[in-house]
Amino acid sequence: MTTVHQLLPAFAGRDAIGGHCLGVQRVLRDAGFESEIFAREILPDVRGLAHPADRFRPGPDTWALYHFSIGDRLSADVLASGAPLVIDYHNITPARFFRRWEPRVAELLDNGRRALADLAAPTRFALADSTYNAEELRELGFRSTAVAPVLVDLDAFAIEPDRGVLEERGRGRTGAEWLAVGRLAPNKCQHDVIAAFAVYREVFDPGARLVLVGGRSAPQYFSALTRLSRRLGVESAVTFADSVSHAALVAYYRSADVFVSLSEHEGFNVPVVEAMHVGVPVVAYACTALPETVGAGGVLLDDKDPLVVAATVDTVLRDPTARTALVAAGRARAADLSIEKTGPAFLAALRAGLEAAA
Repeated sequence: MTTVHQLLPAFAGRDAIGGHCLGVQRVLRDAGFESEIFAREILPDVRGLAHPADRFRPGPDTWALYHFSIGDRLSADVLASGAPLVIDYHNITPARFFRRWEPRVAELLDNGRRALADLAAPTRFALADSTYNAEELRELGFRSTAVAPVLVDLDAFAIEPDRGVLEERGRGRTGAEWLAVGRLAPNKCQHDVIAAFAVYREVFDPGARLVLVGGRSAPQYFSALTRLSRRLGVESAVTFADSVSHAALVAYYRSADVFVSLSEHEGFNVPVVEAMHVGVPVVAYACTALPETVGAGGVLLDDKDPLVVAATVDTVLRDPTARTALVAAGRARAADLSIEKTGPAFLAALRAGLEAAA
């Protein structure tokens, strides 16, 4: 029996890559593969679902499926194990986004890109979350690649939302509720979301509110965001929710009138899929992998000037016919990216790669 073990530096259940790993394991096991997850760091929410990476001992006919999103010494350990290597590439943020805010993080990202290039020769084949990611791999010298989107378990959103969050968001509400989900990071460009939101309140809806859900991976950037919201006069209308429970995340989606993404670098973007599935209209900046992920399920902008974004959101929210059509298109697109459809595609790409590389 063929074995495909997954390896990654850090395994967390509420993170997109962690959820993807669990989906991959399910798909592999259902198809008859043996599959375990190994990680150097295993967070408490998934303790018991993975093994420490130093216990990885490949046997005969065992493949190592390594999830690459940043450089880590684990990749060298995997190579040293002798197991044939498959890369699942989730993208590395270009260091230029972090250089002025967090030079140490920028250095880690530069090192990660060099480490990825070093893996081109020994990797038997590579999977990529998007065509955009696959093109990056080919530019770095990877010879055999295939596109297989992130596995997203949308059934996880059929739970009871956090009632406290629902009540808090409903209290005193007089205008539209903007939502942005993702790490507070320079490449995600939450500063552009805040600027567009400030214009929207000034021109269209003075009662509007904005929620930014996501952990803080760049403290200096987060400080700049809080100063910006203060300077633009919207501090009292902007909530920084940080990392939240899944029930709270569902509640924030349920409370939202529009989901706004103005990120300048994405290898896939799970939150836009979640928003479309829940029925929140998506307005997104068309860059990197966003057009491929959103498809016809949202409004894609070539210009993220604050007034352009604000006017687009106003159009989406004021025209009931347009909003209804956009919600339906979003749900259809999310269904195409559900694990029920992407799981078989992922398995087919993996099988073809294993057979070609054997």
